[in-house]
Parts: sequence; structure tokens; C-alpha cells
Amino acid sequence: MSLKERLAEDLKDAIRQRDEARKNAIRMATWAIKNAEVAKGATLSDTDLLALIGREAKRGRESIAEFEKADRQDLVAKEKAELSVIQSYLPAQMSRDEITQAAREVISEVGAGGPSDKSKVMPVLIGRLAGRAEGREINEVVTELLASL
Repeated sequence: MSLKERLAEDLKDAIRQRDEARKNAIRMATWAIKNAEVAKGATLSDTDLLALIGREAKRGRESIAEFEKADRQDLVAKEKAELSVIQSYLPAQMSRDEITQAAREVISEVGAGGPSDKSKVMPVLIGRLAGRAEGREINEVVTELLASL
């Protein structure tokens, strides 16, 4: 079953169970997918769908941060519930230690010698860790490792 089919089935289940948070989160993801497909003019692959869902999760985390700044606990709770649903469709996220290990491997492969070689390391590492780690965290790890060389 493709990710898109799984979303459709899960949406039906959420509607039947009257699970508002799950229903809203899946609908938002489905709308984002449809908009992206219209913009692209073709159906998206599962890899593209995972990237899109990852962006939706990032949007949710940003919304939570903003709602916390505004002291809107009702909206924070709603966004957290929807975020947990969205994250269930993403592959398991890597720990910082796993990211560090992968970064060390890439640094040795490309022969990076310092901070100026970051542009050699980042594209390779992001390609390998796509969907399993956030770009911000990858960037932090690579910056720390290259600064210590």
C-alpha cells in the first residue's frame, strides 16, 4: 500500500471514529499533497510524499513554538496532537549520535579538512539522511565536527 493510499484509509478510519485531531491532520497532509501534485502536474512518488509530510511536520513544530510564545495553550495542544499524527507517517528520526557518526563517515569520504569544506559535506550527508533527520540538526553537527578539525 502506498503512502497516499494509507493516508486515504486512515482518513476514513478517523472519520468513522470521530477522531478530530487525526482527521484534521490527515486532511491537511492530503491537501498539501494535492496542491503539490497540481503544481508539479504529476503524481508524487513516495519519496516526494515523505518530504512533503516532513515539511508539514516542520510547519507544525513552528506553529507550536509561535503559539507557546503567544501563550495559547489551547492551540498548542491542538497542534501537538496533529503533529503526533503527522509524525507517525515519517520514518523514525535519527539520534544526534547517529547523525554524528554518519557525518564523520561523509567527512572522511570527501576528505574535508575544515569549516571551508562544509559545502562538500552537506549535500552528500543530506542525501543520505533525507527524511530521517532535520537539516538544521545535520547542519549543527557538521559545523561542530568541521570546526574541531
